[in-house]
Amino acid sequence: MGDDANDFVSGNLKTKISVDGFRNIANGCSRIQDLLINKMPALTDGCIQALVEKCRQITSVVFLDSPHLSDTTFKALAKCKLVKVSIEGNNQITDLSFKLMSKCCPYIRHVHVADCHNITDAGLSMISPLKHILVLNVADCTRISDGGVRPFVQGSSGAKLRELNLTNCIGVTDASVTEIAQRCHKLTYLNLRYCENVTDVGIETLGNISSLISLDISGTSISDMGLRALGCHGKIKELSLSECKNISDTGIQGGQEKKEEFCKGTKHLECCCVSSCPQLTDEAVRAMAFHCRRLTAVSIAGCPKMTDSCIQYLAAACHYLHFLDVSGCIHLTDKALKCLWKGCKQLQILKMLYCRNITKQAVLKYTAKLEKQEHNDADPPSWLGYDRDGNILTFTMERTSEPEQTNSSK
Repeated sequence: MGDDANDFVSGNLKTKISVDGFRNIANGCSRIQDLLINKMPALTDGCIQALVEKCRQITSVVFLDSPHLSDTTFKALAKCKLVKVSIEGNNQITDLSFKLMSKCCPYIRHVHVADCHNITDAGLSMISPLKHILVLNVADCTRISDGGVRPFVQGSSGAKLRELNLTNCIGVTDASVTEIAQRCHKLTYLNLRYCENVTDVGIETLGNISSLISLDISGTSISDMGLRALGCHGKIKELSLSECKNISDTGIQGGQEKKEEFCKGTKHLECCCVSSCPQLTDEAVRAMAFHCRRLTAVSIAGCPKMTDSCIQYLAAACHYLHFLDVSGCIHLTDKALKCLWKGCKQLQILKMLYCRNITKQAVLKYTAKLEKQEHNDADPPSWLGYDRDGNILTFTMERTSEPEQTNSSK
């Protein structure tokens, strides 16, 4: 391999490449710029050190499923001018790696350090002086809280940040969300999934971010009040509200004086997930369908009160729909499939797990032209939180396995 032809190396291997193997790669490809190594659990610091000895032009590194890498790897990479770092599922990386980034990577733009449990607030504070970060993903770094998020967004990159993922950072509260809303005026993507201490107080401030087009607040403590406040935003295209137990039809429709305020204010919505919101009924879908006609992807999975009527509303108004998940909507019947077949000509993917009133015959008849369909007529599993008749269970068992697979799938 010659230097002039190689500026990208990608690995997706379960076999082991030795340190000498990486040294040979470096000798043949010294001009590597982009390094992507996925699913190589035997990857060690020594491998990266051997590579960096000759490859000093590396600007982008991606290490997924490499649990044995440590801060030593980032000490070696400090010799390069990194602009992108992406690593997931690693318990060896600590705040020291963030300190090295702060000192040695002044032009870094993309920081993706997810599911790394030794990253703390101190690490975020260390990179707050960096001036060019556009993307920050610390999903599942459970030691991150307001103590790290607030100093970071108050820092040099706060006003430039485009994407921020704080999924499952359970120490994040309304204080951080308010700071984000005040500082991050170019933010287009915000993920607060499972930040259970975020409430209406924080969500209501997000109206200050006029650039925001994608928002995930699943599993937060938002209620109808916060949902109505989002209707004032107007530009959101992607919204996920799954597992928000406190929202009801009222939040989506609005009160009598402000009828359908949320839906009127989100008329540009293209993707909407309200899965596992047990209070929602057909009326919520009716409001979305007739005000958000650009919808292309919808999930109402795990909403036990939905009936064929909600599908009639979608089929009548949402003609661009190409993805729909109705898994666990136990009251749907073959009539729902007929409505989709007639009204949603662009539908490509349909998921119907735990829909015991939809027959296999109807599935074969009405979904033959879809790119993919998933169906079974099993009773809903207990982790959905309700029984076969839609009665809410008084306890939910821990989910221990993946959902039952389909009877047919294309």
